[in-house]
Formats: sequence, structure tokens, C-alpha cells
Amino acid sequence: MNEFNEVVPDSLEGERLDRLLAFIGNISRSEASNIIKGGEVLINGKVVTRPSFKVTLGNLVEFSIRDSEELPEIEADSSINFEIIHSDIDFLVVDKPAGLVVHPGAGNSSGTLVNGLLALSPNIRDVGEKNRPGVIHRLDKGTSGLLLTANTNEGYQFFVNELSERKIKRVYQALVWGVPEGPEGIIDAPIGRSSKNRKKMAIVAKGKNAITTYKLKESWPSSNVSLLELELETGRTHQIRVHLSSIGNPVVGDDLYGSNRKHLTLRRPFLHASKLFFEHPRTGSDCKFESPLPEDLKNLLADIQSNENL
Repeated sequence: MNEFNEVVPDSLEGERLDRLLAFIGNISRSEASNIIKGGEVLINGKVVTRPSFKVTLGNLVEFSIRDSEELPEIEADSSINFEIIHSDIDFLVVDKPAGLVVHPGAGNSSGTLVNGLLALSPNIRDVGEKNRPGVIHRLDKGTSGLLLTANTNEGYQFFVNELSERKIKRVYQALVWGVPEGPEGIIDAPIGRSSKNRKKMAIVAKGKNAITTYKLKESWPSSNVSLLELELETGRTHQIRVHLSSIGNPVVGDDLYGSNRKHLTLRRPFLHASKLFFEHPRTGSDCKFESPLPEDLKNLLADIQSNENL
């Protein structure tokens, strides 16, 4: 159990209680709301059960968050739609569709990729972390493409170590606004949670080391967009989206880190995990996988190309 005793600072005065808990505890807003409604939050020693309660400067906020091992058991769900492009004793390579959350969080234990994986491979329940069994790395809900998961604890530990040593190569395609200053580059800037908006990550001096490399593949001046190929050297939350926004080239369709530009319509960020390279945990052979752009992204590129030729 993680216990929090926080005094509301100037920067958070007037904030909703659920937003405050989410920011302080680094949890989802739905989890924060459940904690509040359950009567588990004290403000100046008194229980508050309204998520919309507005805190004031100097309030003492006390609450607890259960450890991951205390989370309810995740149910298997065979209705979850995703494609497995490679199956092995120790791992699976999944092609995740946009809109699918990778793993459950507190207050949200259903409808995720992990629920679907448990229906196919019940043995992963005890692989890795309890609240994200089998998960080696993650993709944002709106990001599509290749994801590596583990079937065994031996495979899990091998890939976690490989990831920490930056031996797993992850390549993405992103359509961005504008044209980067050079045809290729490295974005090396630390990332941490934004102090202004708990939903966002940001470039912060005390954040975690984050490195993204990019190459310009093609640009379309009439639409003012460019297609980039990117590689992650680290794996921070929202890393590509934050880094590209920081250099003035936010991802098309990214409402959180981009800007609202109505002449291109896309209901999710144009970000796709297109290539995955790693060493096989048993044989040591090179494993290489690729995923083509899904239809929504291909159609947008076709529209852009058509407009360019007018």
C-alpha cells in the first residue's frame, strides 16, 4: 500500500480532487475517482467523496493506493480483436490496432490487449507483473503496430534485460506537421510528467533520459506535412509525441501534443510501430518483423498525395 500525505501547493489550488489524486499518485483519473467515491480520501482529516471537489491552498490531502499485487484478477476475454503475427514458446509478436489499450489499470480491468492474450495463452497470468502479465513494452492506445509480449518468465526476464540494454530495435512511422530542420536528427531531451497538466508528459530538467532518432522519408509542401521514420533508444511514456512536439513538428492527429488543424482529419495520432528487431532468447538468431500501415493511415497518405498532384 502506497500512502500519500500532501499539502496543496499554489500551482494546484482550485484543482478538482480527482485530477489532484491522479497527478500526485501517477494514476488514471478513473482510479482516482473510485478511490474518492470509496471514502478513502481525507481532506484536513475529513472524508470527501466527491471527485469534483475543488481543493484549496494548504489543504492536507491523505489517501492510499493499493500495490499492483492487490489489483483484482484480470479476466480472459476472447472477444478482443488483434492479430498475432508470430507465436513462439517464449514470446508473441502482436500487431495491435489503434484504439486498444495494452493492459488494465486500477478501476479498468477489461477490454484490453492483455485480456485478449489471457484467452489465448492462460499461462501468461504468472509471467511478469501481475497487473500487466506478459507485457515487455507498451504502445499508446492510439498507436498501432508491433508489440512484443512474453509467454514464459524466462522469456520475460530475457527481453526486459535486452530492452534495458537497448538491444531491442523499435522503428515507427509518423506523419508530422511541417518539415524538420534536417533530413535526420537525434532528439535527446529528458521527459517527465507535466506540472501544468497531469495528462501530459513534457520536457523537464529532472525528467528521465529520453532519446529519439528520426529520418525524413518524404514531405508534401501543399499539405505542410512530412513522413518520418523514428527509432526509440529509450521508452518513456508518450516519448515520440513529446519529442516531435518539442522540435515544432507534432504528430498529425495528436490532440494532446499537437494543434487543431482542420484540413487533415484523423481520429488518432498518425503513429505506427512498423518494425521490430530482437535476438531470439533460446537460439540467439535475429528476429525481424514488419507491419504495413493500417488502412486509415494509408488512406490519409493517399489523400495527401492526391492533393499534391492537383
